[in-house]
Amino acid sequence: MSQTAFTAAPLIGRDEELARLTGVLERARGGAPGAVLLAGDAGVGKTRLLGEVAGRAARAGTTVVTGHCVDLGDVGLPYLPFTEILGLLAADERFAPVLAAHPAVDRLLGAGPDAAGGPDGRLRLFEDVAGLLADLAAVAPLLLVLEDLHWADQSSRDLLRFLLSRGVLHRPGGGAPGRRLAVLASYRADDLHRRHPLRPLLAELVRLPGVERLELRPLPDPEVARLVRALEDRPLPDAVVHGIVARAEGNAFYAQELLAAADRGPLCPGGAGSLAGDADGVPSGLADLLLIRVEQLSETAQQVLRTAAVAGRRVEHALLREAAGLPEDTLEAALREAVGHQLLLAQDDGTYTFRHALTREAVYADLLPGERSRLHGGYARLLVARGRAPETAAERAHHSRESHDLPEALAARLEAADHARRLGAPAEELRHLEAALDLWPSVPASARPAGRELDRVTLTLRASAAAAHAGEFHRAVSLTRAALAGVSQDADDELAARVRYTLAGNLLTVDSLTAAFRYSSEALAMIPAEPPSRTWVWAAATHAAAARQVGEEETALRVGRQALRVAEELDMPAAQADLLVSLANAEGGGRRSREGRERLRRARDLARAAKHAPVELRALFSLAMGAFEAGDLAECLPVLTEGLDRARRAGLLSSAYPLEMRYLQLVALFTLGRWDECLRVAAEAAPTVPAVGGAFATSPALFVALARGDESAAGRARALLEGPFDWMGTLVAGIVLTDTAVRRGDAAGAVERMWEVVASLGDGTARRPGVTVRLAALCLTAVADRTVELRATGGADGDVVRWTRTADELVEAARATAEQGAEGRVQGPEGQAWLARAEAEWATAVSGPDPAAWEKAVAAFGYGDVYEQARCRLRWARALLAAERPAQAAEQARLARETAAGLGAAPLLEEIDALTRRGRPGAGADGVQAPPLTAREREVLRLLARGRSNRQIGEELFITGKTASVHVSNILAKLGAASRTEAVAVAHRRGLIAPEPAGPR
Repeated sequence: MSQTAFTAAPLIGRDEELARLTGVLERARGGAPGAVLLAGDAGVGKTRLLGEVAGRAARAGTTVVTGHCVDLGDVGLPYLPFTEILGLLAADERFAPVLAAHPAVDRLLGAGPDAAGGPDGRLRLFEDVAGLLADLAAVAPLLLVLEDLHWADQSSRDLLRFLLSRGVLHRPGGGAPGRRLAVLASYRADDLHRRHPLRPLLAELVRLPGVERLELRPLPDPEVARLVRALEDRPLPDAVVHGIVARAEGNAFYAQELLAAADRGPLCPGGAGSLAGDADGVPSGLADLLLIRVEQLSETAQQVLRTAAVAGRRVEHALLREAAGLPEDTLEAALREAVGHQLLLAQDDGTYTFRHALTREAVYADLLPGERSRLHGGYARLLVARGRAPETAAERAHHSRESHDLPEALAARLEAADHARRLGAPAEELRHLEAALDLWPSVPASARPAGRELDRVTLTLRASAAAAHAGEFHRAVSLTRAALAGVSQDADDELAARVRYTLAGNLLTVDSLTAAFRYSSEALAMIPAEPPSRTWVWAAATHAAAARQVGEEETALRVGRQALRVAEELDMPAAQADLLVSLANAEGGGRRSREGRERLRRARDLARAAKHAPVELRALFSLAMGAFEAGDLAECLPVLTEGLDRARRAGLLSSAYPLEMRYLQLVALFTLGRWDECLRVAAEAAPTVPAVGGAFATSPALFVALARGDESAAGRARALLEGPFDWMGTLVAGIVLTDTAVRRGDAAGAVERMWEVVASLGDGTARRPGVTVRLAALCLTAVADRTVELRATGGADGDVVRWTRTADELVEAARATAEQGAEGRVQGPEGQAWLARAEAEWATAVSGPDPAAWEKAVAAFGYGDVYEQARCRLRWARALLAAERPAQAAEQARLARETAAGLGAAPLLEEIDALTRRGRPGAGADGVQAPPLTAREREVLRLLARGRSNRQIGEELFITGKTASVHVSNILAKLGAASRTEAVAVAHRRGLIAPEPAGPR
């Protein structure tokens, strides 16, 4: 077989896949950007297909750049494939002006100052890369190829998520031309185990518009046979081809390796033909087969391959020469041999890559332990000799660790963590810090990095901060707990206190309120108030915030006021701001009062002047929440926009308060009836929300889904309850699942769900969360309907009494919570509106529909909640019909219908239309005057009221069950009822049948 056969062979059996990919490229050249995620097992032909597509794109005038993700164990090189892509683009003079205009280029390539990086710049980096790609695509059509996503670092995965979901695949507005950009990304499907970090990202990306998934399946046997024959420039016996096909199992790379091994003859004396009949002559696994090909090389070439395998899939020529320790001419001869045998590929940038990752893996796995350690050590020393460049720190750490040079591995890990922080890659910073913590006890104190004032506790605290920046809140708690466990009995009190109040702050973010209060109490007790100290101020600030969360209002006020005076004396503006937020929430009328909001504005300004973004964001969230609680939605939304913009510019969108701002923004949009905007904002925000601990931020979109009749809403709400406890997620799930039970008429299920949610949100305290009012009102709807039904159908007195008692319990819970909420104050307009609805539902349950109570509920929701006001109008209309006031009922139904139609609330619309039909005396379902019930229909109706089935009705009236069913259908139509129960209730209300006395059961 010729040496160029592998690369020159035609693409076999991939016509359909090739057509799909070229179609994406053609649309992209026309201004319709798109992305394809190419999945397939190792060796199935992903790289070959991408190479074919890239070649066609280049010939059509598209600029093609490829970035590779590499498997170097735990190296974690941030943004590696994108750095490679930028390096390729920098070599093209056409793009020089565009690259110079974007600071992300210098930052990723390591040419910019350190100040350009840091976790605060992460989002700015992402946005600049998105803008860069858009500008590059304006110069020339652009194809980005990302290979081996299964090895991608987390920062690269996050950047890809951002690019595909936040603009680069969207057409610009204002009539601007579309972006001529396509992204093709490949990954090994067989490498994605259940907990692989790429899996959730793939599930998210394939739901995005403009993103497709293409699975490259094994080739059918006839196509493998065509491939094998195409690879040889001489005829092959059928037996040989059949033997290869049988063993290849549709894997193109495996087929090529089988043919190459057979062609070179050493498998067995029979040469190529021996493949046909002697299965024992063929290696049992692909790794063995690949190593047989390696063993066909000279000993020097084999040694070069082994040295290259330790470097990774790609290695620079100069680095390989130094690591191999060979003269230039000897190295070149060995490389030429490896390239000629299609094991290595020479690249234009002076590097060599293994032709396939499987080859590199097989060679690396075959190394002896001592040989592997020696080669890793050599690479580590060579990289150090090059000057300890920050961008090589992660690689040096990897080689040092594998060569058992633990002091150097620790030093390099810390350098890599610093580099990741400057790049705005908190996930990689956390990864390196955790690796450093693992190494710490194995490195003697004398061998640890010089010049670093660092101990295990402070290193662990830094790791917890990185986890919080990455949105891994529960990991941040675990790390801070580890720091606490590492504090010795004779440790400095200030350090011990700092660990405790840091743990308390992290516990607040994961809603473990009681534990947070306990640790903040311990921290404050460890530091004396006199003489004044900065540590005491921050401990007091944390304790004031935690005290308020568990209802210790007096403690929060006392400690907060004292700490504020000390913070002013010590000139600590950030701490002042934080304390002002706590006091604004706890004092007087709280954050919804005019005084409280003015204090919050002062806190915002102080924190902004001090450049303390986390405290500024806390102030902005509290300010927005105060406006919402005061019913001032017009003020709430602009504050949220300001807060999210500040978080975006600070790179803190994944931190706690911005996530709560996003949640509140969606709640406000839902409340105002701007449902389409609510869904759009939630979809746009989803890629920036942490998968664990942040799902609640976009969960208010479920309120829209439920109100519009989306049957998946309940299942998505239950998903919020999976994993670690999340207070806000539990709240949203509780509302959605309780309302779902109410809609099904499951009063018992709704009440059970409500009390479960109230207990969970109470966090073991006696306090009831503010949402208790809303949940109680929802449950009362189902309870009221149940009691009305029981009275209408002559239900047992015991059942009526039992449900009436349940109604009493629910309304008492609503009253107690609304009159003295979690902060000890009467709730604002929202809480009072839900209380008015609860009172109206309670009146219905205990004595029948009360139009006056429903009129109050409708007026109460007039503060801005258009959907709940419409739902209350429907209940008011029902009460008016029961009071024989059809004209007024029709007016309320009309107003409710206008709102429901505008919102697209189909289930509510159906309820209103059904009520409208029932409100016309004698009208059927179509609104036409229906004939009176026949004598037989009255007999059937009487049995319906007794709960008889169609079969039972037929038996009692001596008619068939089918005839009884026809009579029942006629009755429903004449009464304008949607169900048998509703028909009985309507008949009772119109006096068509009288309630029968309940006899013994």
